[in-house]
Amino acid sequence: MASASPRRRELIRLISDDVICVTSGEEEILPKDLDSAFVPEFLAKLKACSVAPDYPEDIVIGSDTVVLLDGEILSKPVDEQDAFDKLRSLSGRTHQVITGCCIVADDAVVTFSETTQVEFFELSDREILDYIATGEPMDKAGAYGIQGRGSLFVKGITGDYFNVVGLPVAVLARRLKELWGDRV
Repeated sequence: MASASPRRRELIRLISDDVICVTSGEEEILPKDLDSAFVPEFLAKLKACSVAPDYPEDIVIGSDTVVLLDGEILSKPVDEQDAFDKLRSLSGRTHQVITGCCIVADDAVVTFSETTQVEFFELSDREILDYIATGEPMDKAGAYGIQGRGSLFVKGITGDYFNVVGLPVAVLARRLKELWGDRV
């Protein structure tokens, strides 16, 4: 798994215990004209293809997740004010979480993405500030983690819960079995 994310490292083990995780270290430079919805697949491919040459006998998986609101990417917050602004913008609204995956094995490169709709309750400034004080939102796209206290903001989701955490494990497992069967 070409990922530094502790959440992805945990989730990939739902598919297989025979996993090593390596950070790609690849600089994430995006083409200027790349549509925001395609960023996760682009970055997943960048990560997987940068790690794959070092593991030619293995299946290498790259993944990247973005939070989109009105077509704009809400990245990880740079500071507490940025976290507040991101959470305020999500309050009472529905946004998309898109995770791109790339599988590299046997000279094949397969990419796909999964989208989940996430609806937030209306949030008070106090709720947002209390959440920021936990530190939880500071290393997460969109400034929240659905697997933690950020779950208290979620009114509902349409799609794969694990996709919002950072890896669409059910779809990924099926793709791996379709393409590489008994190797997985």
